[in-house]
Amino acid sequence: MVATCIRALPNEGCGLLLGDGDGTVTEVVASPNVADSAKLYEIDSRVLLKAYRRADDEGLHVLGVFHSHTHSEAYPSPTDVDQAPDPGWHYVLVSLRDVPADVRSFRIVDGTVTEEELAH
Repeated sequence: MVATCIRALPNEGCGLLLGDGDGTVTEVVASPNVADSAKLYEIDSRVLLKAYRRADDEGLHVLGVFHSHTHSEAYPSPTDVDQAPDPGWHYVLVSLRDVPADVRSFRIVDGTVTEEELAH
């Protein structure tokens, strides 16, 4: 995730999280940021479609999304909260403001942000 986000600079990097039925992320799928922005991200619809098809074929689940904040903390912005598409997803934020990068995970349900512990 961090490498994907660094490669996307000066824009935000992004991608999807695939995993098993118990919610363990087993794979990160990088996506171009089609918003082409340092302040917004948008997963490429082709990457999203391929990820869902692959998940169905391989018994996986799309568990969430990750993206970077290039100059701010790893916490969902108001735009991130407004655009959170699925209350069951994990929303992983990678802050590139400092070295090393700060990575945090959140749930966003009905506009409420709750941090969740990351297992390494």
